Amino acid sequence: MVPQHATYHPKDAVSAAVRATMITASAGAIISGVQNALTKQNVGAFGILTKTGGTIAVFAAMGGSYEFAKTASANLREKDDSWNNAIGGFFAGTMLGLKFRTLPAVLGYGSALAVVLGTFDYAGGTLTGYTRDPAVDEVDRKEFLRKNRRIPVEQTVAELGEGRGIYGPGYEERRRERIKERYGIDVSAAPPAH
Repeated sequence: MVPQHATYHPKDAVSAAVRATMITASAGAIISGVQNALTKQNVGAFGILTKTGGTIAVFAAMGGSYEFAKTASANLREKDDSWNNAIGGFFAGTMLGLKFRTLPAVLGYGSALAVVLGTFDYAGGTLTGYTRDPAVDEVDRKEFLRKNRRIPVEQTVAELGEGRGIYGPGYEERRRERIKERYGIDVSAAPPAH
């Protein structure tokens, strides 16, 4: 979240909405093409527009309305916070709900998407967890984590036992002795590979 004392700089809502509409319409066209390819009847190449073209329209309307409402609310409120994403999410969800032509669907989809997008932005806006410190080198951080979690092989063998790819020092000698005790077979050391 941006601190309250930060100066807000207005953004162009119309150009942002047009850009988002183009991007989401392209994604809708790809999804429409997949839907067209998976239909049981052969509807031809123009089926992307005639049979499953509604998908393109829904995607374009959702992306454009989300970006316009988000940017316009930020400009009106002069704040860049999670409420803007929630407002944009509500308008995008209503575009999806219009497809079902009922008021409960319009309000339900709008509210659901508003809650999801507002919460996502409020929680940091990332699916990968907390933001890493940019001052710390990534290689050094990973090396530290590897050294921090390393367990001595003796402890691993004591906890899991030998076998399944986990062998402690002196395993071959112990194995030879066990085979000789149990079966009476003298297993000599494997000859070195030439």
